[in-house]
Amino acid sequence: MSDTQGNADDVRQFTVGKDDDGVRLDRWFKRNLPAVGFATVSRWARTGQLRVDGKRADVDTRLEKGQVLRVPPGGSAPAGIKGTRPKKPLTEDQIALAESMILTQDRAAIVLNKPPGLATQGGSGTHEHVDGLLDAYADEKGPRPRLVHRLDKDTSGVLLIARTPGSAAFFSKRFSGRSARKIYWALITGVPDIKDGLIELPLAKQPGTGGEKMMVDESEHGQSARTRYRVIGRAGNAACWVELQPLTGRTHQLRVHMAAIGHPIVGDGKYGGQAAFLTGSISRKMHLHARRLRIEHPEGDLLDVTAPLPEHFAASMAQLGFDEADGELPLEPVKLIPDKVIEKRAAKAHAKEYRKERRGERRKRIDAPPSGRAAPKPRAGVKKGPGSKAPTGTALARASAGRASAERNAAERSANGGKPVRRAPAAGKSAGSKPKAPTGGAPRRSPRG
Repeated sequence: MSDTQGNADDVRQFTVGKDDDGVRLDRWFKRNLPAVGFATVSRWARTGQLRVDGKRADVDTRLEKGQVLRVPPGGSAPAGIKGTRPKKPLTEDQIALAESMILTQDRAAIVLNKPPGLATQGGSGTHEHVDGLLDAYADEKGPRPRLVHRLDKDTSGVLLIARTPGSAAFFSKRFSGRSARKIYWALITGVPDIKDGLIELPLAKQPGTGGEKMMVDESEHGQSARTRYRVIGRAGNAACWVELQPLTGRTHQLRVHMAAIGHPIVGDGKYGGQAAFLTGSISRKMHLHARRLRIEHPEGDLLDVTAPLPEHFAASMAQLGFDEADGELPLEPVKLIPDKVIEKRAAKAHAKEYRKERRGERRKRIDAPPSGRAAPKPRAGVKKGPGSKAPTGTALARASAGRASAERNAAERSANGGKPVRRAPAAGKSAGSKPKAPTGGAPRRSPRG
């Protein structure tokens, strides 16, 4: 993005950059002018003040690289919404840690080797995390780098960071489209009977854990999860070294799947219990490492990065007699998926999650106890106008009786050749009696006969 007129009091013009190619207009404002609220953008579009190459634009207009966007002056942020977050000051130790993790970097990405024990993002009681160190990689005037995927706190290895909003969107599509290849190394207890296998077990959050723990759930609530594993080496029958490839991206997927087939990852007491620890001098830390990432790059090449093992993992490998060179198994080429297919899959997954959330909301509304006396619901077809009161039970009964009487009269008239039907007078009334005049008022006129 380049600003050709920097004065906020004048009409501004921006040239759409490469990172914003294909992005919606409202999304462009969120990326580049976050101080302008969505309501302001909508008003500008509705009144024709937003122009793309001189033509009127709507909030859902897709921008293309090189187009000129005309933006009117003004547009302060709505109450409670802040603009670009100020750069967070970091200590010397934090800056040194951030720099020590870098494996490679370019204009679109920064690839880190995350150490075990460092969380990817903050949470309850978590103050030190990768997300909090991203300001160390930010340029003075450039956007703040952002995460595009995550690793568990005790999992080490390759972690991809996007430098710009455009590259973040690009990489996120590759992860959601399953075209990114992630290779993990793990030490597991025991030796699987099948040396090259595929685990297909649906996963769901374990109730009562607040989403902190997952479980195998083969009911309709479980989400599809697939993991391929290959045995690289074995240390007798006690343990073996495996390569893991997650074909889906569920929380704790590799850990739950390996524990489910009876071979938990060494050091993963959360899912393997005491069976996940080896005797002797083998470290009790978790032995799961994101060894390699191969993903399409925004500039057209393939980004292929390998992360060295952390100290405790390398020491355990040496004690068990494994050679790292044996782990370089042949890897099938990346199958590049068209953007349209990726977007369709992402939209389908989003719609599925939305339906699940809506079902949960409906259940809550149904199960919720009534608060106070609930107003009677109007019958179907009875509309409640503005300022009117809901019809009472008596009024509804009268309306129902009136409709029934009218329908009965119409049926009898039809059966009588269209002529009105004379009924016998009700008990206590004569056939020729006239209606009494209401007391205290003018007498009622009888209809002409």
